[in-house]
Amino acid sequence: MIPIAKPRTRQLTIVAQDPSVKVDGKILTTKVEVPAEEIAPGPRGYRVQVIDYDTSSGVLYQPVHYPSLQRGSYVDPFDRELEKPTSDWILTDPRFHQQNVYAIVMKTLARFEFALGRRISWGFRGHQIHIAPHAFADANAFYSKEDQALVFGYFKGTSGQTVFSCLSHDVVAHETTHAILDGLRNRYTDPSSPEQAGFHEGFADVVALLSVFSLKDVVGTLLDPDFTKSNTTLEANLINSDLLKVDVLKKSVLVGLADQMGREMSGVRGDRADALRRSVNLPTFKPGQIDEVEEFQEPHRRGEILVAAMLDAFLNVWSARIKKLENGKCGGKLDLELVVEQAADAANHLLTMAIRALDYTPPTDLQFSDYLSALITADKELVPDDSKYHYRDILLESFANYGVEPASINSPDGSWEGCDAKLTYDRSHFESMMRDPDEVFRFVWENREALKLHEQAYTKVISVRPCLRVGPDGFALRETVAEYIQMMTIQAQELQYFDPPIGKPEGLVGSREVTIYGGGALIFDEYGRLKYHVNNRVANVARQTPRLKYLWKCGYFDDASGTRNAFARLHLNRTLNLRTRSSEVF
Repeated sequence: MIPIAKPRTRQLTIVAQDPSVKVDGKILTTKVEVPAEEIAPGPRGYRVQVIDYDTSSGVLYQPVHYPSLQRGSYVDPFDRELEKPTSDWILTDPRFHQQNVYAIVMKTLARFEFALGRRISWGFRGHQIHIAPHAFADANAFYSKEDQALVFGYFKGTSGQTVFSCLSHDVVAHETTHAILDGLRNRYTDPSSPEQAGFHEGFADVVALLSVFSLKDVVGTLLDPDFTKSNTTLEANLINSDLLKVDVLKKSVLVGLADQMGREMSGVRGDRADALRRSVNLPTFKPGQIDEVEEFQEPHRRGEILVAAMLDAFLNVWSARIKKLENGKCGGKLDLELVVEQAADAANHLLTMAIRALDYTPPTDLQFSDYLSALITADKELVPDDSKYHYRDILLESFANYGVEPASINSPDGSWEGCDAKLTYDRSHFESMMRDPDEVFRFVWENREALKLHEQAYTKVISVRPCLRVGPDGFALRETVAEYIQMMTIQAQELQYFDPPIGKPEGLVGSREVTIYGGGALIFDEYGRLKYHVNNRVANVARQTPRLKYLWKCGYFDDASGTRNAFARLHLNRTLNLRTRSSEVF
């Protein structure tokens, strides 16, 4: 008997956005594909373990059980539940909550691994992340590195209804992204600038929102509730093109993050926002202007700049793709299915760009300008011809609207310049450099002068990752991405001895110890030659002076303790509209 091949993926039902989004009175759900595995009760798998314990009530919920492979396929345990005339059971069934978080976390992780072309490790020692869907009775959700966990709270909203953060697609994807980003760039939680801390928040929002746009049935249903129904008339499959204008889409439910949580928490937060963050409607800024606005020194608020720029780019790319459908319009209307396909294609492409760009960012003191150059470079490597939809031109324009220019000022298109330093490879071993940090460190040390490293700083190669990336045309790109850091702990009075001197914050005691960081990402081609060296130097006065000034202003040097659970406090303080202090500065 020929054995039946086991499936690579399986489908599981999740809440499409959050429980407030309903169609015909029922909570909108969808099925997503996740990597297939024999799921143990929990659900528990090779990367994710759901442990449903409520610390507020002391209740351990019974885990959901999953049938084994049957006739070459897996069964979704909630298929029959979905046939019920009402969807109230979703709010009261903790087993579904367990599946919802498991499926979204696994899908998000798989999306990162596809884009980066490799397996991804968590930011802690361990293969599996723990998830608590009903962790506590509080309006909060966060990633805890110390506990190796994602924890989700629940609370009674202003309407009197219990709101479960674990049922919000946006919130779960957002917190998962924090955990993944911590594994990819673990120095981004170091004390730095508002933009580095804001990047963690903004990038997590971008992944969450673009992930929703990549779900065709969700986008179609939110544009037209009859999208998923069987329709035979031409009229039923058309949508008025006026509803697809950028200004109209900016006000739609699609671009608001965590709609239900935003509405229910309005009384707690003291505002009347219809979503927890609606960054796409932020005002525009000129270059440098954002640093003069006090409210944007708070990390969440600063992160909204990144979200606004990315979503503005998405809506404009989608609009450009829709315009190519104009030849097929009928009386000012467009084929809804084609419109939805354009949204999903644009979202998937931009999400892939956003994730791949991480490999082209410096490992310390990240600025949005660095990320913009990384975005352009990552896409240019795999899609040299961008003339069809002009993703890169639109991104540059959208970021410029919010005061962000590319960091690579000498490149005509904003991408990183290739490495032209005279390097020696004579003592390096190509095969070892693809996976061995010690071998890469030898290369870095041999070329420390050409790479402009600070010889007095502590230097360490912290990761080496071989990658196989595949472009939209099937073109494969093999690269090796290595990451090194440099650190110097000195007295504040010694900052003057750098050439040029790094500015000491006014009022900071000269004997106070300060740590300054540097580092770089090394991107090697398939032959072991260095293509890009994306770095921030230890002696970079333009970065170090404002960084130290910001930390001093926020009180970081008053108390170096209390950094544990920074994600939890940062999210809670954002919720309560409090000003960021030292323990919330990444």
